[in-house]
Amino acid sequence: MRRLPALLIGALLAAPAFATTDFAVGPQYDSTHVYVAPDKVDAFVASFATTFGGHSSPQVVATVTPTPSSTSSQIVQTPSGIVSVFGFRTPVPYPFGSERTGYLVTDLDEAVKAAQMSGATTLVAPFNDPIGRDAVVSWPGGVNMQLYWHTKKPEYAALQYVPENRVYVPTAAADSFVRAFVRFAHGKVVSDVKNAPGADIGRNTSYRHILIESLYGKVAVFATDGQVPWPYGRELTGYEVGDLDATLQRATSTGATIIVAAHAQADRRSAMVEFPGGYVAEIHAVQKSMPTK
Repeated sequence: MRRLPALLIGALLAAPAFATTDFAVGPQYDSTHVYVAPDKVDAFVASFATTFGGHSSPQVVATVTPTPSSTSSQIVQTPSGIVSVFGFRTPVPYPFGSERTGYLVTDLDEAVKAAQMSGATTLVAPFNDPIGRDAVVSWPGGVNMQLYWHTKKPEYAALQYVPENRVYVPTAAADSFVRAFVRFAHGKVVSDVKNAPGADIGRNTSYRHILIESLYGKVAVFATDGQVPWPYGRELTGYEVGDLDATLQRATSTGATIIVAAHAQADRRSAMVEFPGGYVAEIHAVQKSMPTK
């Protein structure tokens, strides 16, 4: 029997067993899901839109889950990213509220299959909503995301700044999450810092920081032992802006609170803000590198 060369065997073992289609549409269609008490929705929407220079869609009341429920629903579009805002008038059915983002895909059923093949599990099987279809998947490390498809594809302008989906996972699950999500998203690992400064997330010891980019946008992975002080880990998204100080001034003037003061990090000046209703966000401006002589 003919034996394959050892190098060829190694290459075959390392190669992916399959290839999936890329179902992404673009980062301007990917929203952070924000759940706010009904009496706080208007204050949150006004503060968020003013802070980032955006606007809200009309508010509607509908059932957006596969089981009976009622919520107000609207999106706030800004140059730094969008949020889907839900103000449930009924108890929130399981597992909704645990999904951090909604990613628009070109084919929901096939995207769910691709996620499963890549290493995700399906928390909520595809179901109909008033304007399309949705599903919720869970990635290694317990990261839940919604995938959605619209009957009529929306047309959103490109973002000025692509936000970061900030994912906190146990150290032991980091490689599994990255491998699974990169395969599904047709993404790439832009950086992998094994000993990132702990001060970036309010601690004295280092942690692992991984940045992934794809047509879905950016995913910043924070791999830790779980011993993370508040409010780190509660922020779902990091928003880039051109002028951090001016942005923070707009935030505080509309009812938001700065809970981590602006400070320098390796590539940015960063702050943490809590908006009316309790939504926590990281906001940053990229530090421009000085030219070397």
